[in-house]
Amino acid sequence: MVENGAQIYKEVAESVKPDDMATIIYTPGTTGDPKGAMLTHNNFTSNVRAGLKVISVTHEDTLLSFLPLSHVFERMVGHYLAIYCGAEIAYAESPFTVANNMKEVRPTVMASVPRLYEMMHDKILKGVRDSPPIKQKIFNWAVNVGKKKSQAIQRGESPNLILSLKVSVANKLVFSKVKEATGGRLRFFVSGGALLPQAIAEFFHAAGILILEGYGLTEASPVITANSEHHFKFGTVGHPLPSVEVKIAEDGEILSRGPHIMLGYFSKPDETAEAIDEEGWFHTGDIGEFDEDSFLRITDRKKNILVLSNGKNVAPQPIENELKRSEYVNQIMLLGDQEKSIAALIVPNFDSIKSYAKENQIDAPDISALLETKEINQLIRNEITKYGGIFSDFERVKMFKLLDREFSADTGEMTPTLKLKRKVIIGNNKDGIAEMYG
Repeated sequence: MVENGAQIYKEVAESVKPDDMATIIYTPGTTGDPKGAMLTHNNFTSNVRAGLKVISVTHEDTLLSFLPLSHVFERMVGHYLAIYCGAEIAYAESPFTVANNMKEVRPTVMASVPRLYEMMHDKILKGVRDSPPIKQKIFNWAVNVGKKKSQAIQRGESPNLILSLKVSVANKLVFSKVKEATGGRLRFFVSGGALLPQAIAEFFHAAGILILEGYGLTEASPVITANSEHHFKFGTVGHPLPSVEVKIAEDGEILSRGPHIMLGYFSKPDETAEAIDEEGWFHTGDIGEFDEDSFLRITDRKKNILVLSNGKNVAPQPIENELKRSEYVNQIMLLGDQEKSIAALIVPNFDSIKSYAKENQIDAPDISALLETKEINQLIRNEITKYGGIFSDFERVKMFKLLDREFSADTGEMTPTLKLKRKVIIGNNKDGIAEMYG
């Protein structure tokens, strides 16, 4: 019986062809109902081989995996790619233990969504704000030195002797502690699943930690473009992988074609025909452009674009990322489709708000009441003006509503990889939105 079972297993294994379906992975459903992308063995193996020509991972690396394997980004980068090159995979105990697990496992490579890097950045800055003035001054000096080195590297130059000496001091006084928090062996982070705020990438590179941002979708198994260790540009998602074709349609939509594109959507022939045209181009639903150095820059999801009542188009994600640079803004979602102006639902950084209230003697019985005070609302208004001033007037936030709880996957307002599910958030905040636009 055992021999018969072994023979059946061998026959089945040998019958599998590269273009046979390997798995069905569902899309996140951020702009509609999730759809099952039918992905083949060749989809994944071609993506792994192409990816390894851009990002170096070997059998000597250790990866820490914490995103759900039901998500194609973690499945490919943290699982298939690691297995392909014989790298060690360590699995975090839970999303809440990642910080401790990094110190235990000491990964050399790690893939994550931008939210992790944002939270790490915010935690570092909170520690700085809570430290004595002299330490704050040293930290700010170190970051300035690190940014000068980062800029030199991006220009293809080596830091001069004086800058190198300053960097050595900055590493000893400040950045060594940041690196220790990652385990001390990290070669680079990989970021995907959503747009990484450029300021976050620049901050970590100043600290000597490179975040390589890429771009892809479930239907592309998933990687379409990526920055590489020796050829990167912050604020972009890099160049197309080898064997991957990318072009920009007349309306700005990103199209891709190649061995990485899915067979289609499970039991959805009409949606498949709409997504993949007769020439084999997959319509990503994302808006973007190539810059002068052929790096791809993503603007936003096509379905996320807000069309004001005057016909002006507003891409919310770049504005949201810029406003999240404020120490007082944790999460934000822009509104304004078919309205006269842009509004926002804002989840403040509660710790920073409480600290500000204490320093300025603003009394309130709880966080909900605190967010209703004119002082806190003026604070947020000032932050919006400070960080939103780089945008055109029609793109600026004119109204906002402060929320007393975070968006989360538990409430259905975020995907497992922490992307906003905008329709759900709008549905959960109808009264607040009506109040702003009423």
